[in-house]
Amino acid sequence: MSITRKQIFETLTLARGRELAADFGIEGLTGLNKPDFVAILSRKRSLPVEYLLHALKRAELKTLCEAQGLDSSGREKQPLIDRLLGNEPPEPESEPETEFESEPPARQATPKPRPAPRPADRKREPTAPMFEQTFKNIDNVLWKEAGCATELDYTEQTSWMLFLKYLDDLERRRADEAELRGKDYAPIIEEAFRWSSWAAPKDEEGNFDHDNALTGPDLITFVNTELFPYLQGFRERAANTDTIEYKIGEIFSEIRNKFQSGYSLRDALEYVDALSFRSQKEKHELSHLYEAKIRNMGNAGRNGGEYYTPRPLIRAMIRVIDPRIGETIYDAAAGSCGFLCEAYDYLRYGPEGPDGANHPKLSTQDLETLQTRTFTAKEKKSLPYVIGLMNMILHGIEAPNIIHTNSLTEKLADIQEKNRFDIILANPPFGGKERKEIQNNFDIRTGETAFLFLQHFIKHLKAGGRAAIVIKNTFLSNSDNASRALRRELLENCNLHTILDCPGGTFLGAGVKTVVLFFEKGRPTQNIWYYHLDPGRSLGKTSPLNDDDLQEFVELQASFADSDESWTVNIEDIDPETWDLSVKNPNKVEEDPLRDPEVIINEIETLDRESEEILEGIRGML
Repeated sequence: MSITRKQIFETLTLARGRELAADFGIEGLTGLNKPDFVAILSRKRSLPVEYLLHALKRAELKTLCEAQGLDSSGREKQPLIDRLLGNEPPEPESEPETEFESEPPARQATPKPRPAPRPADRKREPTAPMFEQTFKNIDNVLWKEAGCATELDYTEQTSWMLFLKYLDDLERRRADEAELRGKDYAPIIEEAFRWSSWAAPKDEEGNFDHDNALTGPDLITFVNTELFPYLQGFRERAANTDTIEYKIGEIFSEIRNKFQSGYSLRDALEYVDALSFRSQKEKHELSHLYEAKIRNMGNAGRNGGEYYTPRPLIRAMIRVIDPRIGETIYDAAAGSCGFLCEAYDYLRYGPEGPDGANHPKLSTQDLETLQTRTFTAKEKKSLPYVIGLMNMILHGIEAPNIIHTNSLTEKLADIQEKNRFDIILANPPFGGKERKEIQNNFDIRTGETAFLFLQHFIKHLKAGGRAAIVIKNTFLSNSDNASRALRRELLENCNLHTILDCPGGTFLGAGVKTVVLFFEKGRPTQNIWYYHLDPGRSLGKTSPLNDDDLQEFVELQASFADSDESWTVNIEDIDPETWDLSVKNPNKVEEDPLRDPEVIINEIETLDRESEEILEGIRGML
């Protein structure tokens, strides 16, 4: 169908300037001159039909009819919108002169009850079920690819393709935004290396250009010998480490293309190109699917906790901490950035999350604060760094402040007030060991990685700052000097007000029991409220932790209420020699529960690994 210049102008000018800008993905644009905005859009040779949708829905019925040359009597608004979008056949009236071409209408299946049509329902921008099928298609390609053997490989390879597609969409949006401001835009990526040039070239009609698309050995050669080296060079060319240019260089310096077949890679690229990052809703749908990949990756190996902390546990921790706009949030062992992503959702959408109904109304300044001045993450390992970066992007942070470094190399004595944060949320690695030179950065020296991280977190908290940290439950009772000294440090310098005792199987494949420490820095502990989490079942892959399991904990914690599973211990009742904080429920007679065989096997494997490490140390001294 055709849309005239008059129809374009009439429909676009129905919206207020700020709302119209937001419809085009230019959230927060100020000083917008709406006539210029509309004029720029009207000069485009081909106007994507989705640009009209929001303006059309805001139109008065009478004005909308007038714009289409129709009588408004007896008409309904939605059919008129459907007609403009190509979802309904046109009325038998004279066709106006063609000046802007919309997309051809999608093939119509048998109608089903559904909400009003959206642009995202069209082929170019698939809905959530189509997104889901696209991810499955990508996995199927990777499963057949000889260079990819594990869930980690699948997630890594999907991540670099997603990142380049996102970057291309971001560049196009920024170019449109610059045009609206009457300014030039300097692209980050050179034309030859942009996604739209090599991964998904299009012809003049916007269809995939098979004649100019690389495939087979030519595609693999280009990616390995030209694309990746070019992207790796951004690390040296970037002005500073905070820029997206530097992050591009970091990502492609740490991962490599594992596709061996250029035909498989071509298939995967075409599937990724079908995904859209245009709207926040689309990013949210993609983030759910990406989180599922991270969960599968975390569950695939014994070190699952390194990549994936159960999201229900994270959400409960955040509800207890209750962050506010303007507070800074830090995770020094970020992994896939689950804590920061969930914290962003909490601040952006409220406790009910993106799918809830009661979202807070945030100002432009609030949104800018969330984007640029709230979150800081550090991650040592390459793959989690890349995954965390992509995860935060999909959740809505355009240029995440994730630093690729070992947080423990920082000396505690060098930390200044400007380096401190209001809130720390973290799950440091289980069972890691650090070298002597790393241990020398800390007041309490120990080879246990998690205990070094706890010192790092305490030092990085502002006075009055709040923290929720996942740690092995052995921290509460270990009798070695370092463990006792660290417990004393925590109790004397922080208010350790809550300990959540998590059941075995919370972290699939980890083989350890964990607790969550909730504390506030600046005053000593007086009372510790304990809660023993008992979901009433064995946790595992088919029965993971869920939000309902933690609902009672969150509710009781607000008032530190006693129950069958919760109790309070006064600091006077803690042995000053051992500072033992073991979980001992006074409301129940201790029994030896029948444990899940998988948990027992995981613990045996963990003990075997630790024994081997000790033996290796002894051999080294001989």
